[in-house]
Amino acid sequence: MTREEFDTALQADGYSPAVAVERPPGYSLGDHQHPFDACALITAGDITLTVDGQSRTYAAGEIFRLPAGTPHLENAGPSGFAYLVCRRHAPA
Repeated sequence: MTREEFDTALQADGYSPAVAVERPPGYSLGDHQHPFDACALITAGDITLTVDGQSRTYAAGEIFRLPAGTPHLENAGPSGFAYLVCRRHAPA
């Protein structure tokens, strides 16, 4: 899936335009949550997300989704990671 295909599909579903994010090897973010739905396409490296005690690693070419308010942890793989992420805020 190209950046354009990813961006177009998600914008049609109410998400903001994609933003590129990169994190270095060793990156780790403890338990946190976001006030928006997130959908990300991994473009390089890999990231491990832990939700409800269950860890899953996403590699380049894979997509993950996190609903708003989902507590989770983030850890970079040995090469770090890069992804395109889109956000969708709940209607006011």
